[in-house]
Amino acid sequence: MVVKKELLANIKCWLFDLDGTIYLGDKLINGALEIIEVMRHQQIPFYFLTNNSSRSREDYVQKLAGLGLDIPKEKIFSSGQAAALYLQKINPNAEIFLVGTHSLEEEFIQHGFQLTDENPDYVVLGFDTTLTYKKLEKLCQFVVEGKPYIATHPDINCPTETGFIPDVGSFIALVAASTGRTPDTIIGKPHTPIIETIVEKTAYRPEEIAMVGDRLYTDIALGEAGIATVLVLSGETKKEDVKDSPFKPDLIVQDVFELLKILK
Repeated sequence: MVVKKELLANIKCWLFDLDGTIYLGDKLINGALEIIEVMRHQQIPFYFLTNNSSRSREDYVQKLAGLGLDIPKEKIFSSGQAAALYLQKINPNAEIFLVGTHSLEEEFIQHGFQLTDENPDYVVLGFDTTLTYKKLEKLCQFVVEGKPYIATHPDINCPTETGFIPDVGSFIALVAASTGRTPDTIIGKPHTPIIETIVEKTAYRPEEIAMVGDRLYTDIALGEAGIATVLVLSGETKKEDVKDSPFKPDLIVQDVFELLKILK
């Protein structure tokens, strides 16, 4: 693919996905350490933007530190954090039934919410690696009752070192099959709430921002909002998948190491 040099020249802020872009499981992807070092040395603004809501920002700080990347939590945006900020604007005193990990529960509690499993104001579906049948039963009950229903992100699978595991998009399909309802609002990439959060937090215009990620229907779909997009082939997507996708990246690279060579 021809590199749109004029497009990349206008980028003032870089967003990096994590799973499948910076690391897979407990291994850094080729070039991850180097590209962050270069951006720091050249004082290029960058942030990590992940749809994975199973971890808190503190969890990501610790994970990245274990992989050799010293990143402050202010550099990390997750769909879980964005969901909490979204609800904070709508109803900061809401009681929430949350399907999520302990880390996601802590994220919502830190934003001032009370969690409940009785008559909630909202139900929130996150990436819950501690999912139980009881949680699903309660979730479907509240969805059938008509409670406002929010999902943190739409990803169908989460990439790992050993393959893909079901993510929130799969849970959404399960709940829809049982209740006939899909979420009223989805927060994460490529949906409006996460884009608004990024623009507000970074103070950069969409055309000054580039997203680097491995998923066409989330990372690359952010291009619909006027953001430049770079597809890495180190995670979920294969190069042949692009042909039939409605979402086309501005640039395709094997991994962030190849992107670094282009940027240099």
